[in-house]
Amino acid sequence: MDTETAQGPELVLQCKFADPAMRSACRQDSPPADHEGIIGSPVSMVQQIRRACDAAEAVGTQL
Repeated sequence: MDTETAQGPELVLQCKFADPAMRSACRQDSPPADHEGIIGSPVSMVQQIRRACDAAEAVGTQL
């Protein structure tokens, strides 16, 4: 959780970069902005990401 951004709190995730084929497919549906990237995470991380999102949401309401 980064609470020091000028835009407000951000949830920060560490994942691997998606492979070129997936990045290409994603760009067709929703081209990322210059400051964005396309990442992938194994399904086994979903529960941890869910907990991180819940914690980020809780912190965001306290700021």
